[in-house]
Amino acid sequence: MAIVQLGRSVRRFMVLSGVLCVLLSACQSEILTDDPAYKLSFSHDTVLFDTVFTTMGSSTKRVMVYNPNKKALLIDRVEISRGKSFYINLDGENQMENLRDITLRGGDSLFLFVRAQIDPLDSNSPVLVEDTLSFYLNNERQQLYLQAYGQDVEIIRGKNGRLDTTELHLSGSKPYLIYDTLLVAGHLRIDEGSTLYMHAGASIYAYGSVSARGTQERPIVIRGDRMDMLFDSVPYRVASGQWNGLYLMHVEGMFRPRYELDYVDILSGSIGIYAYSENTTLRPQLTLTNARIHNHSVYGLVLQNVDATVANTEISNCASYCVYLAGGKHDFVHNTIASYFGFPYTTINIHNNILREDVAAVYINNLSKNMAPTTTSFYNCIIEGARKNNLVLATPLSAYYEGKFVGNYMRADSLPAAVAAHNVYASDSDTVVFRNTHYLLREYKYYDFRLDSLSPARGVADSIAALSFPYDRAGIRRKPQPDAGCYEWE
Repeated sequence: MAIVQLGRSVRRFMVLSGVLCVLLSACQSEILTDDPAYKLSFSHDTVLFDTVFTTMGSSTKRVMVYNPNKKALLIDRVEISRGKSFYINLDGENQMENLRDITLRGGDSLFLFVRAQIDPLDSNSPVLVEDTLSFYLNNERQQLYLQAYGQDVEIIRGKNGRLDTTELHLSGSKPYLIYDTLLVAGHLRIDEGSTLYMHAGASIYAYGSVSARGTQERPIVIRGDRMDMLFDSVPYRVASGQWNGLYLMHVEGMFRPRYELDYVDILSGSIGIYAYSENTTLRPQLTLTNARIHNHSVYGLVLQNVDATVANTEISNCASYCVYLAGGKHDFVHNTIASYFGFPYTTINIHNNILREDVAAVYINNLSKNMAPTTTSFYNCIIEGARKNNLVLATPLSAYYEGKFVGNYMRADSLPAAVAAHNVYASDSDTVVFRNTHYLLREYKYYDFRLDSLSPARGVADSIAALSFPYDRAGIRRKPQPDAGCYEWE
């Protein structure tokens, strides 16, 4: 009996001791200290915004303000040095004059939200804008640095979601922010170095000729307008489906247009280029060279009743076909066509929630009634992807379709005998062709479709066909026995 009573007493003592410890700890956390050795800590010492369009404002970033000490701290005041380009909300308060006498218990934290809004800078290039947020406590000052790159832009906005124009010339002096669907009936000209930021839902429809001539040093870039982070560690640049696409449309009865695009990067939309003609005989001519069409939530390049020359171009990572051909004469020389969308880690889509379909990188189809006869030639290209067969001929080799394939590297289980005789192909999914076919967030790796040193695409290209494009997309001179694709290994 005495032993039982003793056990109960011990348990009561332990419970009371635990409660006392909790109370003492709580009391300790509320005791203010004026010791300058006791300081705040921050989840970030610098709040950095990448590119912020002037007058538009940025997204909001969150910073945690911690008191890592056992005792409470009294923040006398919080001040911002300039207070012009950054807006603060601390613990629900956004008026700087009210950020005084803030008690932060030991082990507790505050939410700090920061937003940037920058006035026009009268500059064509990005300008670094800086400020400092100071916390005064215990006769000491702790600083949090605020930085943003402000960029002046020219805004193109229509009415009711649409802007119609006959002629349009976009220079490379300042970036453009396109909010709505842009329809150009006549000539669309885009100069080298131009950047077109496309807002969600924005498109470009060209019903006439297009001249978009960038250079290797100053390419033309068409991309989404989000410059911030999708998640804490995931930038919007890796998200597909941010805008609609570039549509090259030829209507029956209109003149026969020409589309010339050189060193143009078209990134992270739903469709890269969709070229279509209603006329099966007077077909438009597309010349696409040294371009990059990457990370689209549906198609990369669609050609329907359009004649085209595509060379030195990367078309990569599309949820559906990278290249879709139906009707017209299409010549492909030294292109890298590769689709690893969603493999082995899903490329991020933000609008349609589209995962990669089980589709080929290149699909050639001539089964529609309204399509011209289809003639294709592929010289010195790479046709690769996560699928076992990345070239699909959905039409028989007949009077309605003529295809020629020479000096290409392809991933396929098998090829028609006439194709296999002049090309290299492999079915092994472990074959390393490119430098990187993954998006690995934690390792800061992004897709890189340049050739690996052990790539089977090295030295397999036709040397005669390579003479028409002696330099690759990066300006590297091709070897006497050239590599397949748009990038020569070095």
